[in-house]
Amino acid sequence: MTYDVIIVGGSYAGIAAALQLARARRQVLVVDAGQRRNRFAATAHGLLGHDGHDPAAIAADARAQLMKYPTVSWRDDAAVEARADGDGFVVALAGGDTLTARRLVLASGMVDELPDVPGLAERWGVQVFACPYCHGYELDRGRLGVLAAGPMSIHHALLVSEWGPTTLFIGGTGAGSGAGSGAVEPDAEQLAMLARREVTLERTAVAAVAGAADLRLVDGRVVALAGLFIMPTPRIANPLVAQLGCELDANPVGVFVKTDLLKETTVRKVFACGDLATGMPALALAVADGTRAGIAAHQSLVFR
Repeated sequence: MTYDVIIVGGSYAGIAAALQLARARRQVLVVDAGQRRNRFAATAHGLLGHDGHDPAAIAADARAQLMKYPTVSWRDDAAVEARADGDGFVVALAGGDTLTARRLVLASGMVDELPDVPGLAERWGVQVFACPYCHGYELDRGRLGVLAAGPMSIHHALLVSEWGPTTLFIGGTGAGSGAGSGAVEPDAEQLAMLARREVTLERTAVAAVAGAADLRLVDGRVVALAGLFIMPTPRIANPLVAQLGCELDANPVGVFVKTDLLKETTVRKVFACGDLATGMPALALAVADGTRAGIAAHQSLVFR
């Protein structure tokens, strides 16, 4: 069969998009590879009605509600290829099946590339975070650290200091190449801003993360922290974006899929939403973005 819409990515944005289409009784297929971006976190925050809940449980409950609609199908698989075909699209899955649809919604999220610092990846989403709005409150005004990964880390430290006394580690890492390995040096204006926010600067390179979120420096000192923040490098892992020819949009945070206000990409009939199409990753924003994409995809079926 030819679906009205195939949604690539079954996390919060993808399910939100599918829900709008399901309620319009459209034939929808969600293809999900099971790689939620926040799968490392035990709790989710800032989502109305679900604050402090298990993010996996939120996603599972949303999927169960979605699957009550008879026009929705779900495939636990990865979409590995997509191309335009006449008035629609052909999508190939890793499992070998080939599917067709009139519209595509890309909601496959991003992959976070972390600095190559021993102990960092194991604590990602547990005591090492990106978003203070999502996790800062639970650190209870304890001593916080921001590991510089680029120029935006200065802005990050200024913001994080709202949640507790903050140290910005600008000496880079002693772990070789990768995001965050190079030192960041604030200019005079930035130094003044950091001073106003009472952010401490640490210029010694970081060797490893130890304990809960403590940083061991290359000179042997250990800085005890309640939590560590870092801005990882987001990467588009979905090959469909390039295959379809969707234009990208760069901002200070990273490179994302370019969309208009209705979430349509530069490729007609292809929509993108969630972390893939915004530089503000948050569960509540992903749901809102997916809702908009689902509505827009449906209306494109009605009015075109």
